[in-house]
Amino acid sequence: MESYSFRPFLSSFLILLSISLTNSIPIQEAFNHCVTLHSQTPNEFPSAVYTRNNASYTSILESTAQNLRYLLPSLPKPEFIFTPFHDSQVQAAVICAKQLGIHMRVRSGGHDYEGLSYVSFIEKPFMILDLVKLREINVDIAQNTAWIQAGATVGEVYYRIAEKSAVHGFPAGLCTTLGIGGHITGGAYGSMMRKYGLGADNVLDARIVDANGRILDRAAMGEDLFWAIRGGGGGSFGVILWWKIKLVPVPETVTVFTVTKSLEQGANKILYRWQEVAPSIDENLFIRVLIQTANGSLPGRRTVTTSYNALFLGSANTLLQVMKQSFPELGLTKNDCVETSWIKSVLYIAGFPSGTAPEVLLQAKSTSKAYFKAKSDFIRQVIPENSLNSLWKIFLQEDGPLMIWNPCGGMMGRIPESATPFPHRQGTLYKIQYVTGWLDGEKSMARHMNWIRRFYYFMAPYASKYPREAYVNYRDLDIGMNHQNTTSFSKASIWGFKYFKNNFLRLVQVKTKVDPSNFFRHEQSIPPFHTKRW
Repeated sequence: MESYSFRPFLSSFLILLSISLTNSIPIQEAFNHCVTLHSQTPNEFPSAVYTRNNASYTSILESTAQNLRYLLPSLPKPEFIFTPFHDSQVQAAVICAKQLGIHMRVRSGGHDYEGLSYVSFIEKPFMILDLVKLREINVDIAQNTAWIQAGATVGEVYYRIAEKSAVHGFPAGLCTTLGIGGHITGGAYGSMMRKYGLGADNVLDARIVDANGRILDRAAMGEDLFWAIRGGGGGSFGVILWWKIKLVPVPETVTVFTVTKSLEQGANKILYRWQEVAPSIDENLFIRVLIQTANGSLPGRRTVTTSYNALFLGSANTLLQVMKQSFPELGLTKNDCVETSWIKSVLYIAGFPSGTAPEVLLQAKSTSKAYFKAKSDFIRQVIPENSLNSLWKIFLQEDGPLMIWNPCGGMMGRIPESATPFPHRQGTLYKIQYVTGWLDGEKSMARHMNWIRRFYYFMAPYASKYPREAYVNYRDLDIGMNHQNTTSFSKASIWGFKYFKNNFLRLVQVKTKVDPSNFFRHEQSIPPFHTKRW
């Protein structure tokens, strides 16, 4: 596909710009006029802009936002939200925001942990470009591919694939309401990554709007930019319009199970053994561990539970043989196993109740929102069993803590660190996600935030080092915040090397080439060299 752009009517633009600069009309009206001039579908435009005076503004703003911490009344709100219906309107939005000097945030799903797609701390006024209306999915089973628009959710993508074939799937996220646009920009890990790698490892092509307002496919953008958008984090290089993904084979019958062990049931010894086994076991098997607190066997006593939640790409009988040989300590039985289809395993892993129909994936909206804070680690050495005991003492001090340990190995260890910006590959045993959540807003926020920071500090000896790695799709604005006396670029390098390791420098080079003026920016976006807007 050729790159192209719509040329503005220069005289009309100059009039609009002068209007905007003199503040004789609101900035959203200047944006409205500009986009109408540039868009191929101007008749649809008026219904796609939501200002603060619009009755739907709040519901649109909050519709896909997951972290209630960033919807508090005291936090910055966008001047307006634009929800395009067509690729050309996205293109027009980028052109006009750049010409009118409007800071833009791009949202495809709203799951970003620090709210960076709908809150701006670095500058205002700002707008949201919300891709929620762009959710077309075109599956081509004969070619083992699909073109998917950025606003579609992971669940919608899975459903449309399964609708066409029971033996095709895609190795992306476990949470089905993730927007596929931003999800893949961070790598996109899931329950089939040990077999097929990340979602980003299975992208064949893309269409984006770059900082100059051009729509580019892989051939037009070049391999450097195509490399950067598949794991380099969202909001830095352009607006993803479409991904072309490679479908992967799945068996007609897969097996899932969940086995829970408390401390009183020997959870420590089993979890210690899991660390040794999970990254090296049969790559068709993905066993993650969900670690929470619960009421203990004695009144007033709390305990820790470890739930082994798994997907096996094969039958229960085969799975039992694998477990007997490699991980007998868990004590898996035939009664624990549920044979099902791949699409129903998606529902199982996502936590839907038994018997839920796959059509629920088309609802595409999460009903669970909470105030939460999350952090992440990549673990390269087994945590000793006696250290686990020390870990639980701090873990039990929090009201509702959660850890999710996701195993690596398999295909993840065979893909070079530099293949995509996601570098956490060979030698990584597993990834830990730390979460604390609460429902009473600002009342207890400081206590929960202090706890997770303290717990993260406690885990430092067991985490990867130089750098202590972190997952970019679990954005953490704490990273770099304690380095106030360094330059802006030095601050960026602190979180940049944690998220991307040595790939960070290549990402900066790509950014400098494709967006030297730093139009696409947020609190942790990739900076160009010598940027003035940071």
